[in-house]
Amino acid sequence: MKKFFTHLLFFNFIAAITAVLVFYCACSGDQSIKNRSAEKSNEAKKVIRKPASSFSDTLIITTKSVVFYNPDSLQMERIKAVNENTVFESIAHDCFFQMKNTRLVLKKYWPQINIIETSGARFLLFIKKNKSRTIIDLNSKNDVCGIFLFNTEKEPELADMTNVDTALGFYFSK
Repeated sequence: MKKFFTHLLFFNFIAAITAVLVFYCACSGDQSIKNRSAEKSNEAKKVIRKPASSFSDTLIITTKSVVFYNPDSLQMERIKAVNENTVFESIAHDCFFQMKNTRLVLKKYWPQINIIETSGARFLLFIKKNKSRTIIDLNSKNDVCGIFLFNTEKEPELADMTNVDTALGFYFSK
């Protein structure tokens, strides 16, 4: 019986050594392969910024509103040029349907809120009841399209259109 436990202890020791060696070999792979894969991942992370607007106009907002912004036609052409066709089509599709859904939600549940649309303004100037002003440069927003919520008392807020029901409730109900 003592011989059996000695053999069992010996086999457990061999198994532990084998596991340590396998782990060590797996972790100490060829550094040149790791470096090449790191270089490829850095190349793939090239950041594409939204092209600047063709306009420098300012839209002034003084009422309780949801402001929809879209790129102008020249800006849209530049966006199309820097993206693959399928990516551009996906972006345009998302913008269209998210904005359509937002308009439906506003019409049904928040009809008292003004809808303002712009594609020809670069700046949005929000003037609150207390006469304080907030200006937003749409070139600084990397989203192709979007919405800002404004109730004339709080700071304007960029809202997530995929969750517009909740965003409208949180912003306008308080």
